[in-house]
Amino acid sequence: MSACTNDQIFGPVVSIGKFSTEEEALALANNTTFGLAAAVHTNDAKQAFRVTSALVAGTVWCNQYGMLHTGVPFGGFKMSGVGRELGTAGLDGYLQIKSVHHNLTQTMEWPI
Repeated sequence: MSACTNDQIFGPVVSIGKFSTEEEALALANNTTFGLAAAVHTNDAKQAFRVTSALVAGTVWCNQYGMLHTGVPFGGFKMSGVGRELGTAGLDGYLQIKSVHHNLTQTMEWPI
């Protein structure tokens, strides 16, 4: 196991590792306690969907890296962050939902 799969590195770093099969690549990528982001570069559309679905990361880019949109939630899996930023999911941590049930078949005096 190398540093590229064991450490969460922030900065302009590219991790390069060898693998023989798609399954081995996924095992290396997912065998970490972190999961902020991942990227897949391929010319094969079926492989792109298969691999991006199998990666355990909060954000997965395909044939690009670093693109974010304010309407799309951003945050990691596992030990990479808590909750989400951006989008409506980013607001969830600030909301407290309250459910109120009224029996409208009872006579009510207005104003209450």
